[in-house]
Amino acid sequence: MARKLPMIEVGFHIFPQGGDEEVGAVREVAPGGRPELVVDIENAGDFVIPLDAVVEVVEEKVIVDPKKLPDRVVQAMQHAHDAEDYP
Repeated sequence: MARKLPMIEVGFHIFPQGGDEEVGAVREVAPGGRPELVVDIENAGDFVIPLDAVVEVVEEKVIVDPKKLPDRVVQAMQHAHDAEDYP
């Protein structure tokens, strides 16, 4: 039996499990009825994340397990903040 997740809405922030910085936001939930999210990862664009990679949904935050994501998604998440200008 599939586990039931709390409601995920467009605009919720994406965080890697164990990370403290947001890396993107949800753009679509279950497009075409498929068990996945379309997310915009900062500085990388849109990616598909399977719902089984979602660990937790709390306070408009979607926590995902990087071990359950394709390598290109993990790479994009690791570089989400590369273009930020720090003083």
